[in-house]
Amino acid sequence: MKNLKLAIAAIALSTLSFASLAAQEVPPRPANEQPVGMVSASTTGSLTDLQSQLAAKAQAADASSYRIVAAGGNNTLRGSAELYK
Repeated sequence: MKNLKLAIAAIALSTLSFASLAAQEVPPRPANEQPVGMVSASTTGSLTDLQSQLAAKAQAADASSYRIVAAGGNNTLRGSAELYK
């Protein structure tokens, strides 16, 4: 059941788009970019709040794109994203 929740959360996060941010979320690893690090975030809000926090951290790290690799939780959502340049 927990894996199903994580899968649904990952799908929900990967379908949202925030074009106004400098770093763009990418589903697979970008072919022309190199991984430069990871960021993580947590929130008691929604999945959208978690994605916004990860996007803001990617932008603050001057990443050109990011990919959410983990998201889940019960009362507190936690997520991680890989950064690319």
